[in-house]
Amino acid sequence: MSLLPTPPGSALTTPTTAAPAAAAGTTTRPAVILPGLGNNTGDYQGLAMTLRERYGIPSVVARVSRFDWLRNAAGLLDPNYWKGTLRPRPVLDWYLERVHEAVSEAKQLSPQGGSLSLIGHSAGGWLARVYMEEFGLSHISLLLTLGSPHMPPPKGLPGVIDQTRGLLDYVEKNCSPAVYTPQLKYVCIAGRYIQGARLAGNSNVTSGMKATIDKDQGMAESDSNVSDNKSISVSPTLRARFVGQGYKQVCGQADVWGDGVVPEMSAHLEGALNMSFDGVYHSPVGSDDTMRPWYGSPSVLEKWAHHLLNP
Repeated sequence: MSLLPTPPGSALTTPTTAAPAAAAGTTTRPAVILPGLGNNTGDYQGLAMTLRERYGIPSVVARVSRFDWLRNAAGLLDPNYWKGTLRPRPVLDWYLERVHEAVSEAKQLSPQGGSLSLIGHSAGGWLARVYMEEFGLSHISLLLTLGSPHMPPPKGLPGVIDQTRGLLDYVEKNCSPAVYTPQLKYVCIAGRYIQGARLAGNSNVTSGMKATIDKDQGMAESDSNVSDNKSISVSPTLRARFVGQGYKQVCGQADVWGDGVVPEMSAHLEGALNMSFDGVYHSPVGSDDTMRPWYGSPSVLEKWAHHLLNP
């Protein structure tokens, strides 16, 4: 039985309409899908199929198996791992090479050498930023991330250990900042599936929260979404406390909203177009398109697919 609840019956929080399919006779920008930590290529076949059949967007999923992630254990031999100053290379060279192979394949689907979109799920989002920094971005016009922990956890907090052992700190300091320009767009999507709670004591757990989008600032805001326009305090559950401990390792706080794995605040980047959706679960593994949709479920995809169609 899952430790996570089914999502509330609220609507997705970004007030956008369903994305239209590509018009007949037009060309679309191919997309490369970057799997998240522990995921494999097959986990994203449903997303790739929906992109192709409903929106006419060809896509290539980087070839990654669950076994491949064991390669990261090589980092244990690097002194920087124990110091918390680990760098992406050479530990993650295997992943970057798989992404490069997928990008090369996607280029063949792009008419007249057009640009590509990168869709990074979870760790695939910040690994996409590393890829762009190391391999160049002249052929990339969009980076869209789904539940990606972009920010390193704050240092010096009791009980908080950087699970990436310095990788996110490296990304923050060495990768280009997010932008939203005609030439290159960053779109960062966060899920609000469950609010965490502190392990002990009272937490600011509320229900009826709704996220809205400030497109001018590229920031997500929260307001109440209940009949009397007030937040309703509820007692934290064991599941909320459990999830909150995971959130705390990522952002330093337990009683925040997130997708069950990555806190909302960690999935946004300054300078990007940031979006938050209610009721969206983190992973395709354990998701259900009806009761527990993830970022790539059809009902959620229709809220962000238009970014892949825009020139």
